[in-house]
Amino acid sequence: MITEKRTRSGVSPDEQGELDDLTVARARAGDEAARAALVDRYQRRLYALVARMMVSRRELIDDLAQESFVKVLRALPHFDPMGPARLSSWILTVATRTCLDALKAKRPAVESIPEALASASNPEQETAERQMERRVQEAMSRLPEEMRAVVILRAYHDLDYDEIAAALGLELGTVKSRLGRARVALRQALGETP
Repeated sequence: MITEKRTRSGVSPDEQGELDDLTVARARAGDEAARAALVDRYQRRLYALVARMMVSRRELIDDLAQESFVKVLRALPHFDPMGPARLSSWILTVATRTCLDALKAKRPAVESIPEALASASNPEQETAERQMERRVQEAMSRLPEEMRAVVILRAYHDLDYDEIAAALGLELGTVKSRLGRARVALRQALGETP
């Protein structure tokens, strides 16, 4: 049995790479095949980010993922491939801001999180992993949106502090302090000692 190697963001190394410059240029010029390649390349990462951001509003995940891609494709001609952001960081920034806008529009009550699909070698381990995943998701859902965004971009999408600051329009120190406070809050919620 062949298994795909996955990173902590849940995507294989082949899916993580950036689109080649020619495809990006064609997509920016409006080429439909290149735009389809862009969506195909980044859809798993974008959807994963939206799902984690919208843990308390699951019913909006599909709509916000689609809305994020619509915004990306509309703004793509203005993306500067020679600028400071990688294409993947820019796309995740658009998705993050779309989610934050939706979360700010109406603050919902916290809902239960469905069990995550997990593969484990034995039933006890699988149950323990699902319970921990559920606890982490519930703890994440209780974080303020601004902290949750920083944690998701760092922990699940491997953005560095500068990229997170640029994505969220924050100072570097603010990113670090929010991440630190979020980690403390998550440890407390999970009953771990700092």
